[in-house]
Amino acid sequence: MIKKYSVHLPFFISISFTGLLLVLRIFYSGSLTYLFLVWNLFLAWIPLIISSYINQSQNKYLQWLSLTGWLLFFPNSLYIITDLVHLRERQNVPLWFDCILLISSILNGMMMAYASLNKIENYLRLKLPRWKCNAILFICFFLSSFGIYLGRFLRLNSWDVFTNPSHLSSVITHRFMFPFVHPTTWGLTIILTIFFNVFYFSIKTIPALITKTE
Repeated sequence: MIKKYSVHLPFFISISFTGLLLVLRIFYSGSLTYLFLVWNLFLAWIPLIISSYINQSQNKYLQWLSLTGWLLFFPNSLYIITDLVHLRERQNVPLWFDCILLISSILNGMMMAYASLNKIENYLRLKLPRWKCNAILFICFFLSSFGIYLGRFLRLNSWDVFTNPSHLSSVITHRFMFPFVHPTTWGLTIILTIFFNVFYFSIKTIPALITKTE
């Protein structure tokens, strides 16, 4: 219990810092402009929770169901990076403050995303060879990047799979069948896929780099 608490403590401190910045901004400006960050961080937290319990079930069908649920919500963790589009000069609040607020929120989302992905990777490595695991990770980032496009530009959500499946499938099918008609779709998807992959595998090398310098 103590070990588990100590692992989650850094996340709690980091998210609390973002929450404190948000509360200070609301009281200082009287504006709820960035209140949506609370919802985005909550959505980013869901895949981390799912990944934490995926090994607790011995039923393989429940495990794969959990993996499906994780993949469905995983893009929400990475989606926070697009909240930078909201950064602009606003009355009563310095631009540098909003910049720190958004960056702290993005870092929290990325940390939760990569922490959950690492749990999934460890689970897959018990069952699959390394090259297959790496291929699956790449596909996860690709699908998530495509999901980020759907969320940011088309305002679609993870739960549209259940609430509006026909429209969602139509949108996705059209972009795969006619890729050159949607350059923004694939430009953003490819760039984000590369970025997330490079960033994830770079972060994984940090412990080794620290060990070498000691």
